[in-house]
Amino acid sequence: MKKLVLFLTIMFMTMSYGQEIKQVPLINVNGEGKVKVAPDQVCISASVETKGNNAKDVKKQNDEKMDAVLKFIKKMNIPTADFKTKQVALNPQYDYEKKKTSYNAVQTVEIVVKDLAKYDELMEGLVQQGINRIDRVSFESSKLTQYESEARKLAMKDAKTKAEEYVSVLGQKVGKAFTISDNSQVYRPQPVYAAMRMKEADSMGASNETLAIGEIEITANVSVSFVLD
Repeated sequence: MKKLVLFLTIMFMTMSYGQEIKQVPLINVNGEGKVKVAPDQVCISASVETKGNNAKDVKKQNDEKMDAVLKFIKKMNIPTADFKTKQVALNPQYDYEKKKTSYNAVQTVEIVVKDLAKYDELMEGLVQQGINRIDRVSFESSKLTQYESEARKLAMKDAKTKAEEYVSVLGQKVGKAFTISDNSQVYRPQPVYAAMRMKEADSMGASNETLAIGEIEITANVSVSFVLD
């Protein structure tokens, strides 16, 4: 048995020393791809927040305001599939100095507006109906997946172009990709839209447009290792 173990050990060592460690010549580069598009929809997250000393009354007031908000959204001909309740909460808040308990009720609705011409009227109407907190306004594209794919392809082309520029000086050529890492981070612009500003504009009878949507920049970043031929 000992002779067998010794024989296998010697054979393994012989095979190990007999193998040559071959290093693959590589070039590592980063690539970036950008696609700029005009957003065709906006996602709004808005809340009704009510405070008071009686839990039942606070909840009732909050429910009434949210009911008015939902009716207004329907009146704006927003499809039912494009808005939904995201949060409902009723929390006690104890004041240690006054030794009293108050209550805070919050309901949040998320709305996807696919007709941007409705944006200003919708935002003003939401505040008038009881919305007192705009949590998020995000301009988006309904074809985001398509544009992300285009940005990734541009990033890969950029990486290959850089690699070819570097090695051309050395008289070498870029071969197949050895490793690819996607370093992209999703970013969506979220403009600030102040509720107080909307109220001021409404009280002054202003009818000017407040929406400047600009463009969404969709960016992809990759790290690629190419084999050198």
